[in-house]
Amino acid sequence: MLAYIFASKYLRIMEARRDVFQAIADPTRRAIIDMIATKPVNVNTIAENFDMSRQAISLHLKILAECDLLNIKQQGRERFCEAKLEKLNEVHEWIQQYHKLWTGRFNSLRKFLEKEELQLTKNSKGVKSNKRKNLNK
Repeated sequence: MLAYIFASKYLRIMEARRDVFQAIADPTRRAIIDMIATKPVNVNTIAENFDMSRQAISLHLKILAECDLLNIKQQGRERFCEAKLEKLNEVHEWIQQYHKLWTGRFNSLRKFLEKEELQLTKNSKGVKSNKRKNLNK
């Protein structure tokens, strides 16, 4: 009984932790997002594009829906998946902070290397002029 209570609490926590990063972690889900990004697509059409069972596709669609990246709408006998891409802004914002960080670091490295190259150029000119002076003596 104790194991059941622990497992049920743990599984609820895991399910509640689903987010957009989990959704895009899987290449199949990213491909599904690509398929539905511009227009709603029938669930069967999505399933036909993958070499996996219909149940596996349904699980991917469920995860995308739980992550709030798609809506599934019933139209007559068919179900259509419609993209809700606003949540991808979370990914963009997270990546942007590291983009700024690394851009700053690379700019600092570039400036350092330019300064070092300038110093080496000055030093090599000084060595050449000293050699000329010595040759002329």
